[in-house]
Order: sequence, then C-alpha cells, then structure tokens
Amino acid sequence: MRLSKTLLATLAVASLGLSPGLASAQAPASGRADYILDYDAIHHPVMGRKGMVVSQSQIASQVGADILRQGGNAVDAAVATGLALAVTLPRAGNLGGGGFMLVYLADEKKTLAVDYYGQAPAATDANLLAGSNGKLDTAKRYSHRAVATPGTVKGLYEIHRQYGRLPWRRLVEPAIKLAADGLIMTDDMTHGLEVYRDGLLADAPSARALYKSDGGIYQPGERLKQPDLAWSLRQIRDGGADAFYRGELGARVVAGVRAGGGVLTQKDLADYQIRVQEPLWCTYRDVPVAYMPPPAAGVLLCELMNIVERFPMADYGQNSIQSLHVTAEAMKLVFADRSRFMGGFPQYAPPTAGLSSKAYAAERAKLINPLVAMDQRVSPGDPLLYESRDTTHYSVADAQGNVVSNTFTLGSSFGAHVMAPGTGFFLNDAMANFAWGGSERANAPEPGKRVISTITPIIAFKDDRPWLVSGTPGGTRIISAMAQLLSNVVDHKLNIAEATQRPRIFQAASDTPVEFEPGYPVDMLRLMEARGHKTKPSLTMGSTQSILIEPGVFRGAADTRRPDAGAAVVETKTAN
Repeated sequence: MRLSKTLLATLAVASLGLSPGLASAQAPASGRADYILDYDAIHHPVMGRKGMVVSQSQIASQVGADILRQGGNAVDAAVATGLALAVTLPRAGNLGGGGFMLVYLADEKKTLAVDYYGQAPAATDANLLAGSNGKLDTAKRYSHRAVATPGTVKGLYEIHRQYGRLPWRRLVEPAIKLAADGLIMTDDMTHGLEVYRDGLLADAPSARALYKSDGGIYQPGERLKQPDLAWSLRQIRDGGADAFYRGELGARVVAGVRAGGGVLTQKDLADYQIRVQEPLWCTYRDVPVAYMPPPAAGVLLCELMNIVERFPMADYGQNSIQSLHVTAEAMKLVFADRSRFMGGFPQYAPPTAGLSSKAYAAERAKLINPLVAMDQRVSPGDPLLYESRDTTHYSVADAQGNVVSNTFTLGSSFGAHVMAPGTGFFLNDAMANFAWGGSERANAPEPGKRVISTITPIIAFKDDRPWLVSGTPGGTRIISAMAQLLSNVVDHKLNIAEATQRPRIFQAASDTPVEFEPGYPVDMLRLMEARGHKTKPSLTMGSTQSILIEPGVFRGAADTRRPDAGAAVVETKTAN
C-alpha cells in the first residue's frame, strides 16, 4: 500500500516523539496542503509567504528581499538584486554585460520578454577578433577588442522606469553601500580570484579593483572594498541610464576600450536600445511556458521539450537508463538544429515557428530509437562552445503576483578580463560568440548585430498564474539543464529543491560523449555505453535559481552547484 505524503509526514514526526501537529509547520485550521512538510524528500526548498528572491549570492538575494519588504514590487527587487550582484559576483554579475529577462505583470496579466544583450559596435569587421588563421584569436578575445555594447544598465533602468514602484535611487543604494563599505570575502570569491589571477593582474584597473597592492589575493574573512565601482554606481544612481550611455561614466568606458584597441564609441552607447517583445509560448504536457525569443535560446529549449514530450518520461522514472537515453538523443537533434538555424538579430531570423512546432518535434522524435543510440556523426561549427559557464541567473516573486526571471552575463568568467580605468567593473567579451572565420553566415560578425546566446530564462504557468520561475548559467549546457529541471518538476513531481539537486547530463550534436555530472553511479555510464553512447564523467552543469509558486506559499531552491547561492524571503511579521 502506498502511503500519502501527509501520512508519511505525520508518522515521521511521531517517530521522533513529537506531536503530529508539528508536521504541518504551524498549519492553519483549514489544514491546507501548502503547509505540510514533505518528510520523504532529501532536499527541501526554502519556504516564504510574502515574497522571495533566489540568486547565486545570498547577499544579493537579501538585498532584493529587503526591497520587497520596503514595499517594492518584483521589478524593483530584480533591479536591486542585479546591481548588488555586480558587487558580490564580479565574474558574472555586471554593469558591463547584458542579458535576457522575462517579466510577468499581475495587474495587466501580461508577460514581457526583455532583450538587453550585447550588440556589435558599428565599426565591427571580420578581422576584429580573428587571428592569422582567420579563426578567433584568444589573445584578442580577452581584450578590449571583444567588448560589445553593454545592455545591463539600460535594461534594468528601462524596466524599472516603466514598471517599478520605488524610487530608482533607493534601488541603487544597497549596491553602493556594499561596494563602498566592502564585502567579507568567502571561499568562493577567493577561489575565483585565484583561478583567474594571471589574466586579471595583467590589466591594471582590474588588479587595482580586486587585488592587494602587491598582487596578493584577499582571503576568506578579509574585507574587499571597491571604491571605483561605488563611484560608477553613484553615477548611475544620480543620472540613471544616461550616466552610462551619454554621461561621464560612459565616456570613461569608451576611452578605456579604445585605448586598449577596441572599437566601441560614444555613439554606439547612445544608440543602444533594449527590445521588449512577446515571449515565445510553448506548452510541455499542457503546462504553458514563456521562453525568451531569439537571439536567446528559448526556441531550442521549446524544441527539446516538444521532442521529450513524445515519450512517457514519468513511466521511465527520473534519471533511469531509459529516461537518460531519450534525453541524450533529443539533445543531439536540437543541437544539430541550433548549429544550422540560429543566428544574430536583426540580420538573421531563425525559423522560430517551425522549430517550436509540435509537428516538427514529432518528426524529429521519429529518429530516436528507444533502445539504441543514433549512429550519426554531426559535426558543424559550434561558436557557442565559447560561451562561459559563469553567466548568472536570479528569480524574484512578490506577494502581488509579479515575477521576474533574469539571466545576465559578461560572456566569459570576468568577461574580457579588462576594466575601463576608474570604473571598477569588468567589460564583456560577448563579441567572441560570433562565428569568426567560420562558415555560419547566420552568426557571422556584423555591425549592429545582437550576439547569439544560449541563455533561456523561463516562467511556467498554472491556472493562468506564474508557477515556476527559473533559469541558469552554463553556456551550451543551459538548454539541457533547464530541460531536466522542467521534466523533474512536471513529469516526476519532485519538489523544486529535489528537482534542482538531482544530477544532470549533457549531450551535444556532434560525435561527442554524453557528459555525466558527479552523482551518477559508474554502472549508469556502462548501461548507456551498452546502448551505443559514448560517455564521460564531467563537472557540474548550470546553477538553476528557482521559485515554485503555489497559493499562499513560495518555495525557493538555490542551486548548491555554485557556492554562496541563497534564497531570501520577506519575513512575516508576528504580533508582540
């Protein structure tokens, strides 16, 4: 006989000699299921009832939660969280990069897709980052030449201007305080500065901003102050987006880039505009999902879910050999399509309607043998393999029903590894994501072209309200990580913490092995090999930061694959 989760919770607490009433976590008289603790789960989400922020930095999450507590809405909290991440997570949080954001506005019952990604400067040509062999030159990639027109400040400012509630200045102040007063270094912060030390010390402004005067690394427990970054944030506080795109801050950025051999101009900054459009809508097993349209990778995640939907994943079981086989085969098909069809906006528009259609997925799914891996070699060029895993995502939900799902990036970890003197923040290397010297015309570098990306934040809906808010960094592994999270929640009914922590796989289109995160038994790799797959152990994949929303309760899951991540809630006030 299968016991209900409620009964299991009661029995579990009783076995500890406690009152069964404690199993319901202070449940109200109605006994609503929202409040029952799931004692048969290994991983548990953070619970909140007045609002929640989940990000890769516990400090930044708390900044966003504080804004909600002050009466701000989800847009306000998203802006404050993003600016705080520019201080607490300099390898990915940023003022000098760009990203993609989904916003749900409860009063209007409207979902927006906001593109504020990097754009090629007007002086871009085919030789900008090419080496003598015509291919991408790594030395040029990690330099001022790789800097695309940044979109972060414009994106955050414009979405607040239209939909925020609190004054802009109040949202910037917490980040200023963090930069001016200093951060207490964590082990993860120190580790990042150790790994990239040689490259960052080669750039004088970067060395000045993040290292000691003798080149030493700040150790865990020591305080790192960032006065130049505090200055930049004050400029943004006082002047809004104009400070960056038309003011003194932008002038410093342009001067620094051009002195280092880059081609960014003041006109590139002044001409930059965000794009606000309708999301790409798809369903997965009747669950409506809002994705980011191209040049983000939402269409590819939609295609992947459409293919997987053709198979009874729930019957297979979570991370079973059959489930992993089907997932890997579907990824091969999607990544082959990505190499063929995806390109930069506005010069190229992929066949979004076809790639996202159920009929197309049904045809593609016919290529999957349920027992044997495809005997097929697919080896197109793959410029997005150069996209860093150190993008970052955060999710925000407020008590009024508004949500924000935001992923932003510098490109590589610490971007181009350069700062403009006197600014204190890293500049992106997004130009490296074009196809330099390759045959992929759709993604060739061109002036004014939006850079292609694998980023794909999501908002899934239930009963016409946001239900699951999530996204992840991970470069090419973003698509597969998000697909597995969705399947874990929808097919396998895992709580959001369990869905987040289960190990993941990745399969590219070419004749490469299926990569397995730590956590899989070696027997699983052998079983996949018996079906014709090549396999190899791999590092962790992605860092999903998610909120699952049900009536009266928010469940947050910060992915422990990245240290320092955390979910912050708006506390419920209690009577004295």
